[in-house]
Amino acid sequence: MPQFDVISSSGGKHSKSKRLGSFPRGTAASADSDTSGFGRLKYEFDSDSTMPPILRARLRELFSQIEREFESLYTENAQLQEKVDNLNERLERETALYEKHGIDCPDFEHVTKSASKYKGLGSSQKLKTAHKLKAQTSKIVSSFKGPTIGCSLVSQFSGHRDGVWDVSVARPGQALIGTASADHSACIWSVEKGRCLLQYLGHQGSVNSIKFHPSRDLVLTASGDQTAHIWQAAVTWEHVKKPSSMDEDDSNCDKDDYGADDFAAELMDGSPCLRTPVRELVGHSNAVMAADWLPNADQVITASWDRTASLYDVETGELLHSLCGHDQELTYASSHHSQRLVVTSSIDTTFRLWDFREPIHSVSVFQGHTETVTCAVFTREDKVVSGSDDRSVKVWDLRNMRSPLATIRSDSSANRIAVSPSGVIGIPYDNRQVRLFDLSGNRLARLPRSSRQGHRRMVCCVAWGDDKADGSTNFYSCGFDRLVLGWSIQPCKEN
Repeated sequence: MPQFDVISSSGGKHSKSKRLGSFPRGTAASADSDTSGFGRLKYEFDSDSTMPPILRARLRELFSQIEREFESLYTENAQLQEKVDNLNERLERETALYEKHGIDCPDFEHVTKSASKYKGLGSSQKLKTAHKLKAQTSKIVSSFKGPTIGCSLVSQFSGHRDGVWDVSVARPGQALIGTASADHSACIWSVEKGRCLLQYLGHQGSVNSIKFHPSRDLVLTASGDQTAHIWQAAVTWEHVKKPSSMDEDDSNCDKDDYGADDFAAELMDGSPCLRTPVRELVGHSNAVMAADWLPNADQVITASWDRTASLYDVETGELLHSLCGHDQELTYASSHHSQRLVVTSSIDTTFRLWDFREPIHSVSVFQGHTETVTCAVFTREDKVVSGSDDRSVKVWDLRNMRSPLATIRSDSSANRIAVSPSGVIGIPYDNRQVRLFDLSGNRLARLPRSSRQGHRRMVCCVAWGDDKADGSTNFYSCGFDRLVLGWSIQPCKEN
């Protein structure tokens, strides 16, 4: 049978033949000019074709159906593209307006990604997705409200050689923060000067958490070397006071602490190094992920990958209780600010509330998440806030833990959260974002993030400092980009 060509009305081969694909052998088609861009196709068969008339009629009908379907697709695609372009322009205008005034605005990245998929979808899918996009965009635009909290970057603390897992704020009156890093070190920083005042190098593994003593110059750290250390961190504003537990010949770091290539760059302005703890807490058989002081700081709670939490006496270092029950590794432990209550979280998707107010402690198990519970902390209002890899953060009432008071959902896993004394929840995410919510689950703000400010990798932890009205640093975040950032979080003034 003879070959066919797609012939334009002017006699030349039509450029659309590549888009329409191949026709069956033994047919020819011509295209008249048409506003749709595809042309009106006419089908003719060779006079010497041996194809039965019934089959030829059927082919003509099929080609007509194909033509109508392509024309319909083209028309729908053009209309959808116009709608998407209009919506994108509107979103860009809204975003630019809010950024101009320093206002936090919603994430539109996922909307743009969804819009980019329209061209390749079938007609039914495109229409369905278009309706979803329109509804979603309308919801986003209609939800724009004036900001209640202003966020600005104030300071940056750099010097760690690996990711920073944890950040903690010293007791009121001391402008100090502490950081725990995967580079096997913990550091004490001056908030005002932005420099490292003391490095603790007593651990043999990643330092996973850090907590300041509530009334003394002591620091508690947990490490991947299966231990927790209590060490002295007495510093002054002008110079570092030499801690009593520091080795006499260890007033400064030497090349044995770092590789030769890193030595010059990692001295952190010549800050002193401490290697000997006041107390070493042992007993775990796997990495210790977190540690915290109980009220009055006479006891310490630790959480480990050996699936247990341990309660230690601070003065003697004695193991008082080994708390079993979790089915998988523990991820975090936190104590109540005034009562002898502890909450532990685990990869087993649960968190447990341990009550040490009576001689015989009790425990309650809560199954509110579907994936790893990365963190659970107490608030000043006797609530518990839990974060999870299931991309949710939940607020619970200690008096009734049957169901959460509020659920905050996101598009990324939540890491170590922190709640301010006024009830603002700071949530760090795997996607480099940090967002602020109230205890009712209402979003208050998102910390700015761009090429010049914000984290460039996963944000591991956040911590609140003293509330100040002078615009100074009162919020800290740390991440796997090796940075610790200081922020000023202040209520917006009403016009």
